Amino acid sequence: MYSYLQGEITEIHPNYITVDINGVGYLVFTPNPYEFKLTEVERVYIHHYVREDAIHLYGFKTKGAKELFIKLLSVKGIGPKSAVAILATGNPDDVIGAIEIGNVKFLSKFPGIGPKASQQIILDLKGKLNLETDRIILNDNISEVEEALNSLGYRAKEIKKAVKNLDGSKPTDQLLKDALSQMLK
Repeated sequence: MYSYLQGEITEIHPNYITVDINGVGYLVFTPNPYEFKLTEVERVYIHHYVREDAIHLYGFKTKGAKELFIKLLSVKGIGPKSAVAILATGNPDDVIGAIEIGNVKFLSKFPGIGPKASQQIILDLKGKLNLETDRIILNDNISEVEEALNSLGYRAKEIKKAVKNLDGSKPTDQLLKDALSQMLK
């Protein structure tokens, strides 16, 4: 079992990276390959996935993302492709927040995850995940604001910054106004 690999990132592809360690290139599937820097020596937290028909390495920038991936794999009906899809399109803290508050709608937006799988994830993992941040930043209103900003063409990084300090108890229209005013600062 591997905990991490540390080596030079020699290739970045849409679904995987190659990590060179002493002349051996390890192909590592990762949810966000572009968060790694080409030609840099980086630490990649590894999950060694073994099945009778496949042996794969899945890599993550943080230990927390790796742990969430492993917990998602423990859910009936969730395989590595679905777990990677969840982590690729969602911030781990947001995913954990959605699980903790039972937000089926948020989890159902990921490729290959329907309402039934979302409910299974919530049933199996609610209360078993550690949220490292001080507060859960996701609720239905903030999720709607994020979707609205995304449809307006804002980038994920800009959206995350704009919604970071929003008060989720306000109505959605007020939250959207607040987020847009944050973007204009």
